[in-house]
Amino acid sequence: MAEPPRRVLVVDAANVVGTRPDGWWNDRAGAARRLHDQLMVGDTAYDEIVLVLEGKAKGGVRAGRDAHVRTVHAKGAGDDRIVSETRDAIAAGHQVTVITADRMLQGLVQGAGAMAMSPSWLLDQL
Repeated sequence: MAEPPRRVLVVDAANVVGTRPDGWWNDRAGAARRLHDQLMVGDTAYDEIVLVLEGKAKGGVRAGRDAHVRTVHAKGAGDDRIVSETRDAIAAGHQVTVITADRMLQGLVQGAGAMAMSPSWLLDQL
């Protein structure tokens, strides 16, 4: 019997962190770490969460897997890595939801077969 598809959540960390005016711009690494910690303990319906970090935020969380959260460091633009992670998960037969407020990125991932939700939707889940 085939396994049901895994539910994968791909998180545009910069976009999520940027929605709260809590001083994140003074400590991007710390903001990324706080988001990672929230994702670790949040009660979500996803089998895997992919946290995409770029720029200075990469200093807050090492790349790799922590339980159900896998952190990836974008070499260049975070959007490119988000699209890549989304396409790879869809190609593997997974159901993918991407968290971003970036309308262009939403269009790209939806075109690849993913669902796109807002950062506020994710924060409400946490």
